[in-house]
Amino acid sequence: MAELSPTVSPQPTGTGHGVAVVGLISDTHGLLRPEAVDALRGCRYIIHAGDIGGPEILEKLGELAGVTAVGGNNDRDDWSNGLPPTAELTVAGVRILVLHDIAQLRATLADSEVRVVVSGHSHKPKEERRDGVLYVNPGSAGPRRFKLPVSLARLHIAAAGTLRVEFVTLG
Repeated sequence: MAELSPTVSPQPTGTGHGVAVVGLISDTHGLLRPEAVDALRGCRYIIHAGDIGGPEILEKLGELAGVTAVGGNNDRDDWSNGLPPTAELTVAGVRILVLHDIAQLRATLADSEVRVVVSGHSHKPKEERRDGVLYVNPGSAGPRRFKLPVSLARLHIAAAGTLRVEFVTLG
């Protein structure tokens, strides 16, 4: 098996034509549902915000698009040693910060170039805008937890830099 790096393919840049769609997924805990794969098909890039559960999840996502992933509190086996706790990338000119637990965010982003923060951990889908920054938790796409929805999200980045979040409920 090939060694996985946190970024499975080259850093996405440029806008191409129209809208860039970035798949946002978190808390798969070793379960990549077929509905999640279907919902991520056609995404230009995929971000996994931790609690992945195994390298096979990143491999399958990497078959769909380039992937950036961070480690979560449950990613403790040897395969996950190369996963960083945070990652930054730029998609279609939009700077995105990724981490697993939003409580670990220590920086003030008001003066940074980061426009989107993607996190997981709580298993609760959420979108919030504060001080010009979009915060997105796609929810949990893995095993159902309590009565929380099973979900992921798609971030739509328009050529003008307009951001829209679309939540997708799974199973």
